[in-house]
Amino acid sequence: MATIIPPEWLVGLENAPDEVKAVITKEPRKPESDPTLGIPVAVNQTGNPRHRLVTLGDSLTHGFQSGAIYNTSLSYPALIARELGWQQQFRYPPIYSGPGNGLPLNLEKLVRELGDRYQIEDGINAIDATVLLPWLRGFLDKVEDYWERGEGSKAAETGLINHNLAVYGWDLRNTIARTAQDAKDTIRQKPPKDDFLSEVPENAQDVATLRVLNTARDSSGRALSPVQAAIALGNEGTVETSQGDGIETLIILIGANNALGSILTFNVVWSGDEYMDMSKNDKYTVWRPSHFKAELDRLVNDVKKIKARHVIWGTVPHVTIVPFARGINKDAKGQKVQPGSRYYPIYAPFWYDEENFSAKRSPKLTENQVRAIDSVIDQYNYAIADVVRQARQQGRDWYVFETVGLLDRLAQRRYIEDPAARPDWWKPYPLPAPLNALNPKPTSEFFVANQKGRKKGGLFSLDGIHPTTIGYGIMAQEFIDIMQRAGVKFYDANGAERTGPVAIDFNHLIREDSLISNPPPAAEAVINFVGWLDSMTGIISQLYRSSI
Repeated sequence: MATIIPPEWLVGLENAPDEVKAVITKEPRKPESDPTLGIPVAVNQTGNPRHRLVTLGDSLTHGFQSGAIYNTSLSYPALIARELGWQQQFRYPPIYSGPGNGLPLNLEKLVRELGDRYQIEDGINAIDATVLLPWLRGFLDKVEDYWERGEGSKAAETGLINHNLAVYGWDLRNTIARTAQDAKDTIRQKPPKDDFLSEVPENAQDVATLRVLNTARDSSGRALSPVQAAIALGNEGTVETSQGDGIETLIILIGANNALGSILTFNVVWSGDEYMDMSKNDKYTVWRPSHFKAELDRLVNDVKKIKARHVIWGTVPHVTIVPFARGINKDAKGQKVQPGSRYYPIYAPFWYDEENFSAKRSPKLTENQVRAIDSVIDQYNYAIADVVRQARQQGRDWYVFETVGLLDRLAQRRYIEDPAARPDWWKPYPLPAPLNALNPKPTSEFFVANQKGRKKGGLFSLDGIHPTTIGYGIMAQEFIDIMQRAGVKFYDANGAERTGPVAIDFNHLIREDSLISNPPPAAEAVINFVGWLDSMTGIISQLYRSSI
């Protein structure tokens, strides 16, 4: 029986494609509770694959955090490799260092520098701003020069193919087809300029791409896309015979950027006929379900060529769970609304709240727009689950990892604080004991800290989109649980096989997470300053657009 959409849900969606209007629902899709979908598969365990872990994806897999790709050793794939006892063998792009500790702009580094230099923990006034802004421009200029003209613009020309083949900001099409040569061509065709008015590194994504893929080449030197690179690794076979599966576990977590642009720009542009053209499709911020499915089918056909013993497919998170998009709890008339809806009337950048948000001036998305986007993402995830279902029916050992379910179960403002909004299947995610013991307990709220310590948040970093290190640890643990179910063996540092459930050492990870173990005391003051800064310079908006 077709779902009848209330007419008021379509207000403001007049330009949405009919296929989008047809899939809008009140309740979110129920995540799969069994990664095997209840379909048993007999797995050929002959030999030991040369590559124990290979990953395809975007910023979540690359290890993006607080506005930058920086410490790649703390990405969730690197954390999994650590638990596999394969840390030394796991290849990933080196740390993106430089004067700003990352690319394009590490907000944690910036916040700490501001706090150390100007003691602004109690707030930033107009006098402070006159001192801060010249320093800020100098800081940003150094970062820009490093990545555009300095050591950061260089990448290794030779070497082995990385195991972590994810690149931040990439979507399905990029993963299928984009290579290091494409990145080089873009940089050559659009050389960076030392622009006084724009201090965000230009071509940042292409520079990051070279660190990941410049060594991904075939025997003739031809540049390979991430999928092609994974095919090459899989073809290396087992240690014993160089035949069979060259990859033990392949993780694919891609698709978020087929919808994330909507909240990074606060503009909904549904995909059109040029959705496959990488030179033109950046204008789209949300892919129609049929376009996503077409791209997914192309990716699946390529993945089937990869000789991987186990393949884990991640689903796509709902865009409004991340705290970058703050729900504004007042309707068009400025009145507070009643609890019970999983959506706020308005969503705006995190530096706005009910007091300083302006319906006329502030960037925003409406409740109807985000409901439509999330409903479309549900269609993406039905398609991903169907891919796994069909593969298992064909005897392939593929699994589904419900990224969307994990984040929905951590949704503080949407579900934890509003029981009336919870779908029937919802239950809170149980944090690991060391995280649960932290005070305050980490939540999905926007990270806030001052001189007294962390006040709230903790699962998302300072960009409000990507996890903190402990957040990546939660993701790694979920993947490890699926890998153990698949029969993957884990080893300790001495090479001895580990028995029983493999658990991430979250006490150790807390110490590695600088936002948790050493919260920047100026964070709250800087966040309160961000809205004004962005209105004057546009620097924050530039940063987020560069991460798409």
